[in-house]
Amino acid sequence: NVLLMAAMLVVLLGTLLPLVHKQLGLGSISVGEPFFNTMFTWLMVPFALLLGVGPLVRWGRDRPRNIRKLLWAAVVSTLVLSVLLPWLLEDKIIAMTAVGMAMACWIAVLAVAEAVQRVSRGTKTSLSYWGMVAAHLGLAVTITGIAFSQNYSVERDVRMRAGDSVTIHDYRFTFREVRDITGPNYRGGVALIGVTRHGEPEAVLHAEKRLYNTSRMVMTEAAIDGGLTRDLYAALGEELDNGAWAVRLYYKPFVRWIWAGGLLMALGGLLCLADPRYRRRKPLPEAG
Repeated sequence: NVLLMAAMLVVLLGTLLPLVHKQLGLGSISVGEPFFNTMFTWLMVPFALLLGVGPLVRWGRDRPRNIRKLLWAAVVSTLVLSVLLPWLLEDKIIAMTAVGMAMACWIAVLAVAEAVQRVSRGTKTSLSYWGMVAAHLGLAVTITGIAFSQNYSVERDVRMRAGDSVTIHDYRFTFREVRDITGPNYRGGVALIGVTRHGEPEAVLHAEKRLYNTSRMVMTEAAIDGGLTRDLYAALGEELDNGAWAVRLYYKPFVRWIWAGGLLMALGGLLCLADPRYRRRKPLPEAG
C-alpha cells in the first residue's frame, strides 16, 4: 500500500507541479513522460518483488526456509525468461525491457507455481484465491505490454508515392494508390497500403483523409491492423508534389496486452466479490 500511495503521489506531483510553479511566478516548466517512466519503474520493482512473495507467506507462521526452494527456482526462471523472451520476440535486448520482463515473470511464475502446488496437494481453494491469481497474472500481462510497447515501438514519417516501400521491423509497407471517396457528409481520399512480412501478405491498411462538408474541417482517419503481439498503424498526411504523400507509419508490439491485463485484473476482482465467504449472511428468524 505504501508503494501504491507513493506511485499515486508521483502522478499528483508531476501533474500539479507545473501549475503551481507557474502560479508562483517562477516561470513555465514541464514534467514529461521520461519523469513518470523512470519514477514508476523504480517504484514498481520493489512492489513486484513483494507481490510475488506475498501469496506464499502465511503471516507470522512461515519461515524463509519453507519457501526457499521455490524462490530460487523463481529467481532462475525469471532471469532466464527476462533475457530470452525479448531476444526471441524482438531480436534484441533493451535493459528497461529486461527489467519489466523480470517483474512480470517474477509475479507470474510465483503465482502459477503456488497455484500448482496447492492443486497438487489437494488444498481447498476459494474463489477469492483464484481471483488473486487472475489479478496477479493480469498485472504481469500489463507489465509485459508496457515493457515491449514502450521500448520497441517504431514511428516513421515518410514521403511515399505509388509503388514506394518502407520496411519497419519485419514489416514491409507498400504504398499502392490513393482513391477518391465520398461519404454521407464528407469527401476525401483513402490510401491503400499493403503490408507483407517475410514476403507473405499480412494486411491492407486503408488510411483516410476526410474533408467534412459542413464544418470544412479536415480529419485524418488512421488505419489500424491489430494482432495478439503487435499493432500496425498508418496515417495519411498532406499531399506533396509529383503524386507523393506524407505518411506516418507505426509499429507497436504487445500494446493490446496492456488492456488485456486490465481485463484480467478486473476478472480477478469479480471472482473475489463472488466468494460466498464475503457475502453478508441474513440472520435466521427467531423461533416464535
